[in-house]
Amino acid sequence: MYMRTDFPILSRQVYGRPLIYLDNAATTQKPRAVVDAISEEYYNTNANVHRGVHYLSQQATELHEAAREEVRRFINARQTEEIVFTRGTTESLNLVADSYGRAFLHEGDEVILSVMEHHSNIVPWQMLRDRLGIVLRVIPMDDDGNLDMAAYEALFNERTRLVSVAHVSNVLGTVNPIREMARLAHAHGAHILADGAQSVPHFQVDVQDLGVDFLTFSGHKMYGPTGIGVLYGRRELLEQMPPYQGGGEMIKRVTFEHTTYEELPYKFEAGTPDYVGSHALAVAIQYIESIGRDKIHAHEQDLLRYALEQMDTIPGMHIYGRAREKDAVIAFNIEGIHHLDLGTLLDRLGIAIRTGHHCAQPLMERCGVEGMARASFALYNTREEVDAFVAGLRRVQQMF
Repeated sequence: MYMRTDFPILSRQVYGRPLIYLDNAATTQKPRAVVDAISEEYYNTNANVHRGVHYLSQQATELHEAAREEVRRFINARQTEEIVFTRGTTESLNLVADSYGRAFLHEGDEVILSVMEHHSNIVPWQMLRDRLGIVLRVIPMDDDGNLDMAAYEALFNERTRLVSVAHVSNVLGTVNPIREMARLAHAHGAHILADGAQSVPHFQVDVQDLGVDFLTFSGHKMYGPTGIGVLYGRRELLEQMPPYQGGGEMIKRVTFEHTTYEELPYKFEAGTPDYVGSHALAVAIQYIESIGRDKIHAHEQDLLRYALEQMDTIPGMHIYGRAREKDAVIAFNIEGIHHLDLGTLLDRLGIAIRTGHHCAQPLMERCGVEGMARASFALYNTREEVDAFVAGLRRVQQMF
């Protein structure tokens, strides 16, 4: 589709066959513009940010803070102070669990998760439970992968403090009704965090429209570099939360008796930030917008529908997740073929998919399997690649 030549890796071969990359939910490939931005900054504008008075430091600082504004605009946050740079979604979630936990949670308080969460949105809360004695509640889902909204509302009580849920399931592709979930959470006096790792790269996400208190996402899943991510948080909440880590950058004054912390967002950004990664993330955002988020979403939805139609014609095919609203992710198994064998044999055909539990073992248990195969689409995938993928599935099936 759009500008495939912008992604050099897509022209390479694997085992002598053209690469068909369908593991985009794990990480996306990077366009030339993003890689060029990284090398350009290291070669020409490399200096530590914020505290340097010399020209290079000032220039690097301007790029870093311009990236923060780019992110703010991209998700429609109110202020740049609400944009915290992290290493990725996982660190953003851990930051909220640790810092929000210290500020707002006490023994017996409750946090609501869903059965389809990535481990990154389960384990930090379990660690907090073991430390503070909080209680975790889990929203169930139906067999199609829709969250049970009646059960969700029934989980609230006077001890509910926070809801933390995936905007889009990394396995099922379910697009959860975050706007309605936020409304219900606020009606019960609770806050809400949306894990946007699988939503922000694929369609318009507006934090003010959704009404969320926190949003997390990663650069590497949206055509940007690894090692850079974002935590959006409402300013009034972030101001009440203590720093997540201590060190340089996040302080105003330090003595051996007392430390005064920096203002937002810097009090959450200890140490030298990934100022090269932040600039490259801004370039990735600009690349996405040069194509258009609506166009990307429409293209990926077309690939999703086309792939589902073709896959449904394969005998023994079991697809997990038929939610009312579904993003461009297909998790599946074929009867009589282990998902690992399926992925390994497709790889020999040049087709890259994901296999295993996808960091969602509670969801695997709910679906009654140990693992699944998963194909996930991005803006550069094509119908022709879907055809080759489905032909590959048929060829593998013939081997068993």
